[in-house]
Amino acid sequence: MPERAARTAFGRILNQEVNGVTTGLKSLLWSSAALGLLVLLLVPGLNLIAAALLIVPFAVLYTSVSARLFAGCVAIVLALGFWLLGPGALMLGIFFLVPAIVMGHLYRRGAQARTVIMAVSLTLLAEFLLELLVFSVLLDISLIGEMTKQVRLMFAELTAQTPAGQMWDPQMTEQLIKTLVHAIPLVLILISFLCAVVAHWVARRVLRAAYGTEVAGAKPARDWMLPRVLVWYYLIALVLDLFVPAGDDSYLTVVLVNLIPLLRFAFSIQAIGFFFYVAYQRGWSKAVPLLLAIPVLIFPPLSLIGVLDVAFPIRKSFKKT
Repeated sequence: MPERAARTAFGRILNQEVNGVTTGLKSLLWSSAALGLLVLLLVPGLNLIAAALLIVPFAVLYTSVSARLFAGCVAIVLALGFWLLGPGALMLGIFFLVPAIVMGHLYRRGAQARTVIMAVSLTLLAEFLLELLVFSVLLDISLIGEMTKQVRLMFAELTAQTPAGQMWDPQMTEQLIKTLVHAIPLVLILISFLCAVVAHWVARRVLRAAYGTEVAGAKPARDWMLPRVLVWYYLIALVLDLFVPAGDDSYLTVVLVNLIPLLRFAFSIQAIGFFFYVAYQRGWSKAVPLLLAIPVLIFPPLSLIGVLDVAFPIRKSFKKT
């Protein structure tokens, strides 16, 4: 009996050692991945992909290791990033670390996918807005102003390359520049949302494959349904847009320039969900709704299908009897 107890105790110690080594190797792997993605953030052409994925290794570490080990891994990654690339890498690392902590914390609490994506999106958006404020107040640098200069420079180069007989209308060009500048909040919202979706999609699969941790996934596309109140918001925004004069720079114009495309994008996603519902009820291949999604995303007016799906019970016509 004493020999058996000793063997059992030795087995437990050996398992702890093996698990400890495995955890250490995985932590090293994810720390290396975070550092590599941090480097790719500064590489043109790859920075958007790296930005969408940098949340993943930090979130996986936060979810799978102790708080002390997580803090140590993050400190090493940020220190190496600062040593290799300078202060810019440190700031970018901290920028993506915050939403990763939010994501990992919600994973530990067993939150639903919608909650995770919404929280991470809002965190990223808040960081973008805080960054604009910090640059404006503390450094006296207007990032929106700099973006406006870049847009004007781009149009000036296009105008210089345009043949003399096909000159651009100056008023139309100026109006287009204003529209693009006013739509900057919309771009930030979409970037935040897409980064959150990609990060959750990847992190969920990584945690399941590497650690056996189950994270709640999003509902099937066929079950997507927006709140009906968004239809009223959309209609009100469209009506208000009819009465806003061209070239107006009021706060209402900026809101409408961002709100209408955002709601249109949401209803386009709803239309895609409707296609998946019909395919499910009719027993079609999943390739059919995927192919139908392409024209919906390319031609915004087709988002009307999503509006009708939310406003009226048209799904009952396709439900199996």
